[in-house]
Amino acid sequence: MEEFTFEERNLICIYNTGTRKGVITALEEMREDLEADETELLELTNSTIGKLNAMTDNAFEELELYPDF
Repeated sequence: MEEFTFEERNLICIYNTGTRKGVITALEEMREDLEADETELLELTNSTIGKLNAMTDNAFEELELYPDF
């Protein structure tokens, strides 16, 4: 499994619903509201969703998610 970057972990913390699927759904909904010039956030969101889709629910539950902002 590919490691999450610092920025990806913070994004997960912001949109954490308690479940991997919930975070994916929340990020997908947020992504729909991004403006055309928010390309960096779009790329970050897409990479985070990709990594979340590639992992299991059990692996997500084992993540130590503490925001650093």
